[in-house]
Amino acid sequence: MSQEVIRFEDVSKQYRLGSVGTGTLSHDLNRLFAKITGKDDPTKKVGVVNTLHNRDGEYVWALQHISFGLNDGEVLGVVGKNGAGKSTLLKLLSRVTAPTTGQIKVKGRIASLLEVGTGFHPELTGKENIFLNGAILGMTKKEIKSKFDEIVEFSGVGKYVDTPVKRYSSGMYVRLAFAVAAHLEPEILIVDEVLAVGDAEFQKKAIGKMQSVSKSGRTVLFVSHNLTAVEQLCTRGILLQNGMLAMEGPINDITTAYKKASVNENELKRSGTRHAELKKYELLNQFGVVADEFYLGDSLKVRAFFEAREAIDYTDFSLDIRNDANEFIGHITNADSLFEIKSLEKGEQRSIEVTVRNLSMAPGTYYISLWLGNKYGTFDYIENCIRFNIKQGDSYILRPFPFDKRAKVVLQSDWKSL
Repeated sequence: MSQEVIRFEDVSKQYRLGSVGTGTLSHDLNRLFAKITGKDDPTKKVGVVNTLHNRDGEYVWALQHISFGLNDGEVLGVVGKNGAGKSTLLKLLSRVTAPTTGQIKVKGRIASLLEVGTGFHPELTGKENIFLNGAILGMTKKEIKSKFDEIVEFSGVGKYVDTPVKRYSSGMYVRLAFAVAAHLEPEILIVDEVLAVGDAEFQKKAIGKMQSVSKSGRTVLFVSHNLTAVEQLCTRGILLQNGMLAMEGPINDITTAYKKASVNENELKRSGTRHAELKKYELLNQFGVVADEFYLGDSLKVRAFFEAREAIDYTDFSLDIRNDANEFIGHITNADSLFEIKSLEKGEQRSIEVTVRNLSMAPGTYYISLWLGNKYGTFDYIENCIRFNIKQGDSYILRPFPFDKRAKVVLQSDWKSL
């Protein structure tokens, strides 16, 4: 029978904005005395409501009233947009900081990987840091020695293991840090968004390792914006919004809710003169079926339906693709493909289909922004209105190509009117 190893009971975390002290020793002592006796802070301003978006107050709630439990052997995915409170939750669990209210109960030894090289000393070599981290996790020297070769082999930094880690690249840093955390057999493994630093090959290895860790009966908490990795690894999930627990349940239900919330927020980011207006848009797979998940090497289709609100001599249509870190990936426009959108009469409707062939981006989550306009201005622009995931396929080798100073890959496209 599974045993509960983590329990959050009505946990909240409050941070103070600006300076930490009140400015005088007497006020600091008054505040400390009030905290010990369970009274309100006497230095707090009257009438200030502490909310995540309130910049007028001195305090901000990073988390509020979080309650959930986790059994041994479970893999929990924690998702939410930036600022939702994901990292704060993990820092509370790792005892990096203490909750303002509520209780956290943990049974077992925790290994945390919250930031690149957490717990590493930059002046020590990779080998020395392995033994240092093992000692911090409560491992004996004999236990660390028995795992040493396996850690070095997994991290791929064997050639540099006797080099101070301050000379490592960020990718080498995170590979070694993850290898230490995953191989020294903690009962609970906590992994924040640090795996984004590694390349696609290492991410695949890391996910495989976390799967084997969970199958051995140990518990994993995984935070990532890469929903493909979250769905592949996790069985359950929680969705955080504005520091509060919005949803808890099966991981596919959680990621679906997060995708819908993200798209609904991004639909508001719209601009342009609206001389021509995008009325509808959809994403389809290479077989013409509505989809939001693709494999490396697949093709995707973007269909856009627009209407002229004024007579227009000509217009262009383009789409940009960005990753989950909002980094520009590539740009496609009809002007580059010699596809012409003819003049439009007032009230006239058109629809076009753009096929992006042979997707060569790394596995992860991506957004498409749509633009309609011409050299004189923007008619309609909708930012990050389409979201999709790319998964690693067994039959395709990732081959990124240089495109221009901004683009990460070549985007090959076909255009047609519908």
